Amino acid sequence: MNNIKATITGVAGYVPEYRLTNDELAQMVDTSDEWIMTRIGIKERRILKGEGKGTSDMGAEAVKSLLEKTNTKPEEVDVLINCTVTPDMQFPATANIISDKVGIKNAFSFDLNAGCSGFLYGLETISKFVESGKYKKAVLVGADKMSSIVDYQDRATSPIFGDGAGAILVEPTTDESIGIMDSKLQSDGVGRIHLHQKAGGSVKPASHETVDAREHYIYQEGQPVFKWAVSKMADVSVEMMERNNITPDDLTWLVPHQANNRIIEATAKRMGIKKEQVMINIQKFGNTTAATLPLCLWEWEPQLKKGDNIILATFGAGFTWGSMYIKWGYDGK
Repeated sequence: MNNIKATITGVAGYVPEYRLTNDELAQMVDTSDEWIMTRIGIKERRILKGEGKGTSDMGAEAVKSLLEKTNTKPEEVDVLINCTVTPDMQFPATANIISDKVGIKNAFSFDLNAGCSGFLYGLETISKFVESGKYKKAVLVGADKMSSIVDYQDRATSPIFGDGAGAILVEPTTDESIGIMDSKLQSDGVGRIHLHQKAGGSVKPASHETVDAREHYIYQEGQPVFKWAVSKMADVSVEMMERNNITPDDLTWLVPHQANNRIIEATAKRMGIKKEQVMINIQKFGNTTAATLPLCLWEWEPQLKKGDNIILATFGAGFTWGSMYIKWGYDGK
């Protein structure tokens, strides 16, 4: 019987230096700090500046930091998965480019796209490679340059998104007190009509007409997305607690996708947990899509202790959603 579990053994993050504040955004589109803070909960978001800079640049910085802090040599990495909706280009995979930029030569790498749920889908995927016993050191990246597909003339979506990257090292363990314990991931393609990018794919390739019509940006219908997110993210998180007999007092942290503060609050309320048990950094970084969960773990790492009960929860385009129960693998300090 295979008793190997996958566990997180390191985390790192990267955010660009440039801060796009609500006040600056209000000079670009009809909005205000009060409107954004009341409805979304974002104060500022980081934006990647520079000619020729893309998602791989942020992902590479996060991976470099991860390898350094975990004393891992690039040649020791067996697999790298990059979760993103903003690849450097259609092909090759941005994961291949990140690997090249950090000197990872002995691994296979590929991209995974599950919208804002990408990192959780990626963690489920990469954990299975590790649990097989064949792969010893696996790197999972969540990275998105959302500013590249945000329409800064759109009042509904421009305040929401930011740029950033996070990376974790996943390794095998036989220690029963740590590791990835349980997960549930779901999707429903009916949600695609409410949240998507209209042009740039095989159905509607790029053309002068699609560019002129501003169809290469995020399209979102706020109310349907909000209602689905509140319901599904809360439902799956509560189910994760119930089927693992986790009480609110047992749970150390909820790590929710950082899309909207009201969605986070509603999820925590349904779970019966206190605000102090919830990782929230949306006010600083906005919604960095696949990077939100690892950026939270990166920021809170010093407070994490081996064996901490943690639930990760997410909701994204697709629609995609899910939750995962992990017991943290090491003392952050």
